[in-house]
Amino acid sequence: MSERIPPLQGLFYFYTAAESGSFKLAAEKLFVTPAAVSQQIRLLEEWLGAELFIRQHRKIQLTHEGNVLYQQAQKGFAHLQEGIRLINQDPSPHQLSISTLPSFAQHWLVPRIGDFRTHNPDISLLIEPTSQLVNFQDSSVDVCIRYGSGDYKNVRSEWLMDEVLYPVCHPIYQQQHQVYQLKDLVRADLIEDIWPDMDWGLWLKNVGLPSNQPTLQYNGSQFVLEGALAVQGVALVKHATVCRYIEEGKLVQIGNVALKPRFQFYLCAPNAYFKRPKIQAFHRWLQAQINQFQQRYPYLGEVRDTRFDL
Repeated sequence: MSERIPPLQGLFYFYTAAESGSFKLAAEKLFVTPAAVSQQIRLLEEWLGAELFIRQHRKIQLTHEGNVLYQQAQKGFAHLQEGIRLINQDPSPHQLSISTLPSFAQHWLVPRIGDFRTHNPDISLLIEPTSQLVNFQDSSVDVCIRYGSGDYKNVRSEWLMDEVLYPVCHPIYQQQHQVYQLKDLVRADLIEDIWPDMDWGLWLKNVGLPSNQPTLQYNGSQFVLEGALAVQGVALVKHATVCRYIEEGKLVQIGNVALKPRFQFYLCAPNAYFKRPKIQAFHRWLQAQINQFQQRYPYLGEVRDTRFDL
């Protein structure tokens, strides 16, 4: 039969008081009143059946029993602190592994990541494009950039930016098929991602147009965008991944309306990971890049904040 363990709160208050040599100083460290410290230690003494301190005017002194307990408490709390340090320790402080959507990696992150390397030359990078959520307990991934609800179990999610969705096509396709306005989409070849945030039916419904079935589907929005660049039809895309191609004249937006879905971009990792210097550096850099991106590529059309159910 295992031995009973004394009240841990009282044990910690005792340890702090013994370290400080004063109930008052211990109370200041613990952000409680001296009376609260005294009460917890009194309860511990009653549990042990032994006096731990000789209480004198304005000072305390350990008894023999108190000194024995203090020596062991020192070792115990030192072991606990070491365990916490090991849990939070970064096994690879100079390598940063980033998991993100392939489309975001290819069309947004990779073109900018050289700037992070310039400002953080001591950190090597591994970018893992994947649509699968990461299990941090069984993975070497340090941080994820995800497009979703931000509600992930056992993971802290830091909001990065909103997104809007709108249709685009290649200028050659636009001229060949005379697709210039939203009403012209009825005669267009619609390219769609099979992931639910890029549903043509929902998008058309929310702009008041009749539903039209996609003629080409891809598993991944990076392929949808490549299909538009390859003159295959009209693609429903995210502003973050397409705006530079519009600026370069490689793609054109159809109409002047975008929809804001319920999904957003988040930076995700276990809460303790956000204390790691390399993740803090990446987070700061990413926020600065997003600010620059939004200033350079603001969406100037009409945004309908429908937050439709996906």
